[in-house]
Amino acid sequence: MYDLSIVIPAYNEEKKIYRDIEAIYDYFRENFINGELIIVDDGSRDNTFNAASEFKNKYPTLKVLTYKQNRGKGYAVKTGILEASGKNILFADAGLCVPYKCVKLGIELLESGSDIAIGSRRTSETKIVQKQPLYRRLGSQIFHFLIKTFSVIPEGIQDTQCGFKLFKKEIAHKVFKRLFTEKFMWDIEMLRIAKKEKYKVGIFPVEWSNDPDTKFRPYIGSIENIIQILNIMIRT
Repeated sequence: MYDLSIVIPAYNEEKKIYRDIEAIYDYFRENFINGELIIVDDGSRDNTFNAASEFKNKYPTLKVLTYKQNRGKGYAVKTGILEASGKNILFADAGLCVPYKCVKLGIELLESGSDIAIGSRRTSETKIVQKQPLYRRLGSQIFHFLIKTFSVIPEGIQDTQCGFKLFKKEIAHKVFKRLFTEKFMWDIEMLRIAKKEKYKVGIFPVEWSNDPDTKFRPYIGSIENIIQILNIMIRT
């Protein structure tokens, strides 16, 4: 069994996926971690699958999964997590928004009793290195206000969308087998399942930098997110 599995969903990341791969294996080596990396190519239109697969000879514990149709971030994360075999599983966004040194804080939470540990950009100890553009920050504040006002997420969680979340393997597999949300709002559904099952969710601060190469479309994406959240609230 691996100590840690890292799952990265990737959509049109051909030009920079190599940075994620090298950073992760540097982290494994420097910290003496027996780890695997699972990259899930979410039906990219570019050469993401081949660009990532070129590293498989160099890093034998690298797996690159792919499928033809773009299904969405939630589907890609679910695909990778159900394939993961590490004692603990980390989901991380592509683009190195959070340095892998932050994994330690999440692992400490899992080892002290948490079932799930989520990175947060809204704690007093969080360090924002590079902010999002103003329109994204305003949108984030409105989103956070709405989901708190309508009790969409469990109490005490201030940041649902940070792309850095850790799970104990058995908990991850139980949760993600039930997950139906295929797009961006999968985090919301995951947290609602965790609350229903009374899993303990820990929160840790991260060092975070905005990745300007976002795949989120503000206007269409916002409408899609609202529809997803309504569906989640009805079904969970």
